[in-house]
Amino acid sequence: MFTLRDFKPYGESGIQLELESIKKIYGGYSNVYDALFKRFFYPRIKHAITYMEIKPGDRILDVGVGTGLSFSVFPRHCKIVGIDLSTEMLGKAKEKIRENNLDNINLLSMDAMCAGFKDDSFDTVFISHVVSVVPDPYKLMEEVRRVCRKGGQVVIVNHFKSRNKVVEAVEKIINPVCKRIGWRSDMCLNEFINRSGLRVEKKYMLKKLDFWHILFATNVK
Repeated sequence: MFTLRDFKPYGESGIQLELESIKKIYGGYSNVYDALFKRFFYPRIKHAITYMEIKPGDRILDVGVGTGLSFSVFPRHCKIVGIDLSTEMLGKAKEKIRENNLDNINLLSMDAMCAGFKDDSFDTVFISHVVSVVPDPYKLMEEVRRVCRKGGQVVIVNHFKSRNKVVEAVEKIINPVCKRIGWRSDMCLNEFINRSGLRVEKKYMLKKLDFWHILFATNVK
C-alpha cells in the first residue's frame, strides 16, 4: 500500500543506544501494557480520533502504535499504517488485528525519527504518548511533516510540563524516574509548538487538572 524509501540508520551512537534502551523498556511492557496503561491513555486516544476529520479512503499514520489501543476507534473506511520500535508491542497489536479482522491496518517496525515513507504519503498523522519518549522530538516532527501531505492533519496526545508551580516541582523531582520507564516529564508545550513547525488549531486537556494535552494541528509546508 505504501512504498518504503531507502534510508540510513543514525550515525550518532548515543541516539542509537537510547533507541535500543527504549525498545528494551517497551518490549518488557508488552505483556502488561494494556492492563497498566489503558485506563489512563485510552480515553484521550478515543477522544482525539473521534474528533479527527477522517474521510473515506484517507491514509493515516499511527506513530508509536504500541499494542493497538487505537484500533477500536478508527473507522473501517480509512487505511492505517501503525509503526513502532518494539516488535513485542507490535506482536500484541497484530493479535488485535487478527481477532477483529482489521484488514485496513498494516503494521511496520520502524523508527519514527527516520521513517521509511515517501513524502506526502499520509493525510493524517496521529502521535499518541510518543513525543516525550523519542530521543529527539523535533527530528520526529520533521519526519511527521515530511510524510504528511500539505494541509493534512497532525493530532498529538502527550504529556507536557505543567504551568502549575506545585505540579511542575513534582515533575522535576520525578523526571529521572520517568526517564527510567521510558519517557520525560519536563517538555514545555509552548516551546514544542514553536519548534514543531505545525500550525496548531486547538490545544486543550480533557480535565482541568490533567497530565496530558491534546493538540489538533495543520501541516504547513
